[in-house]
Order: sequence, then C-alpha cells, then structure tokens
Amino acid sequence: MKAERLRQPGLPVVALDGVSKRFASGLQALAGVDLSVKAGEFLSLLGPSGCGKSTLLRIVAGLSEPTIGRCELLLDNGPGTHGRIGFVFQDPTLMPWSTVAGNVELPFRIAGRVRSSERDRVAAALRAVGLAGFERAYPHQLSGGMRMRVSIARALVTDPELLLLDEPFAALDEITRLALNDDLLRLWEARRPTILFVTHSVFESVYLSTRIAVMTARPGRIAADVEVPLRQPRRRSLRADPAYGSMCERVSAILGEAMSDPIPSSAPTGTA
Repeated sequence: MKAERLRQPGLPVVALDGVSKRFASGLQALAGVDLSVKAGEFLSLLGPSGCGKSTLLRIVAGLSEPTIGRCELLLDNGPGTHGRIGFVFQDPTLMPWSTVAGNVELPFRIAGRVRSSERDRVAAALRAVGLAGFERAYPHQLSGGMRMRVSIARALVTDPELLLLDEPFAALDEITRLALNDDLLRLWEARRPTILFVTHSVFESVYLSTRIAVMTARPGRIAADVEVPLRQPRRRSLRADPAYGSMCERVSAILGEAMSDPIPSSAPTGTA
C-alpha cells in the first residue's frame, strides 16, 4: 500500500490481529484482540480498571510486544513504523528541572535538532493547548490541568498521525476534565489525527468518540464495537441532548454485559 493512500480517511492506520499478552509473572492481560482503527477516527478503548487497555495501547506504541498475534501500523512513512506517534500517559511525566518550552521541545532534542523552526513549532503547540505565555514556567508552578496540557503539547509538537492517550484526565477534577475534553476535541477537529483514547468513563467515551471498543474484564477482549453517530462538531451542549443520554445508557448496558461475561464463548463483533 502506498504512503499517499494511507493519508486518506477511512483507511486503516492500526490493525490488531489476535493479540494476546501474558506477562512473565503469568498474568494474562489480553486474549485474542482483533481491532482495526481507521485514519481520522477518534476511537475510545472503554473497560474496567485492569482489563488491559493500557497494555494494548503500549503494544500499539511499540513499547511492548504481544505474546501472540500481530500489531501492524500503516503510517505515512511506511508500514510497521512508530515514527509518527504521539503518546500521552496518565501522568504528565514532565522534567521538573526544565521549563514548559523545554519539556515540549524534548522530542526534537532527542532527535538532535532544535532550530528556529522547531522552536516555532513548540510555540504553536503551546498556543494550541492554551499555554502561550507560560513558556518559561516550571512544572511545579502549574496546576494539574496545565501540566497535562504541556504533556499534550509535547505529543502534538511533532504533528503525529496517530495520537495515543492513556486515561490522561482520570486524576483531574470534573471541571478541568470537561474543559480538557473540549480542548482535545478542538485539536482533533483542527488536525484530524487518528486518536486511540483509553478511558473507563462511559460519559467521556461517548462525548469524545466516533467509535468505542468495549473491553471485557481481564483477560481483555473486544466485547463490542460501537459507532457513536452523535452530531459533529461536538460541543458541551451535547451533554444535555437526549440523544447523548440515550447513547450513554446503551454503552453502559454493553459495558455491564461485557464485565459480567469476561470470557464469552462468542464475543460480539461489528457495530453493536
């Protein structure tokens, strides 16, 4: 498949085929995960704590290898490469001795290139997350939400084709979490990366996603693949829309079924 075709919406960017993961301790985290993520999608991995969502994200990022099965990436710079991926962890993982700008330019420093063009991209990334003017601040001077914005800016600064987020807002207060949900949607609408977002919140997954992959309890499997046909662009007023409430009820019921039957004899496939 040629790189120019990979940029077209609707073509797969991530393909997981029978992915299982057993750790050296004997813990079986994942069992037979099949999942395809299309270019430009905002897909949430929804499931209970400990179901293997983060493990699956790390496999996609190339930070861990599946015990069985295959994870294939089809990015603009070729199949199997991890060069166009941004990763936002649960914790902002900022360097406390470095400024905000210094933290965001870290990917360029690792690559050995920090020129005026890269500094311009750092400034643009900080503007995109609402942190213009905080370039010289240090992490200890920022709120939790601001530190997470720095982490998102660092993931965006290389203009990734695939953005992976591992429960980035879970530790934040509800007001900050809602605000960052809106900010993330605005960034996705403007740049249209493919997003794979880990959460255990039904309400967050429905609000953010174009599609939700519901996982069983450990060992994690895909129990259901749910399209979210709510209006775009998403705005906060959507949370008061009966269609949003109905979708949340539906996804909550699917999640409940998945949790009560962690190893189904025939897991649902396709659109639920």
